[in-house]
Amino acid sequence: MACTHIAHDCIVGNNVIMANIATLGGHVEIGDWCNIGGGAMIHQFVKIGRQSLIGGGFSAKQDVPPFIIGAGIPLRFVGINKTGLERRKFSEEVRALIKKTYRTYFKSKLNRGDALKKIKNEISQIDEVKEIVSFIESSSRGII
Repeated sequence: MACTHIAHDCIVGNNVIMANIATLGGHVEIGDWCNIGGGAMIHQFVKIGRQSLIGGGFSAKQDVPPFIIGAGIPLRFVGINKTGLERRKFSEEVRALIKKTYRTYFKSKLNRGDALKKIKNEISQIDEVKEIVSFIESSSRGII
């Protein structure tokens, strides 16, 4: 949309929507089917996983995993991108496993390392869950 900015060496996936004045710093990677809200700023070297949504006016300084909504100051997990997943025809079962994965990672009282171990050991390892785990493990900036 109007006045968006994509800096040098960015990788922007397919079907990404960047609303007015959304800004990407250098070397940012945005996965397919992401939505970046108006006025959102993405710090250099940040990665945004596919099917994620960043709320308007917020700033991402750390990596945002796939399939979630990020909002707030500082940016934090506020839920899965249920509407986006439904539009892309993710099944109810897959959406439930994604939600369970993120509830374990972000909302349990476990530290993030232990939560990741629990996800690997106890949640069905469908492709989407594997993608989430891989994204988190490969993050160099940390996860929101």
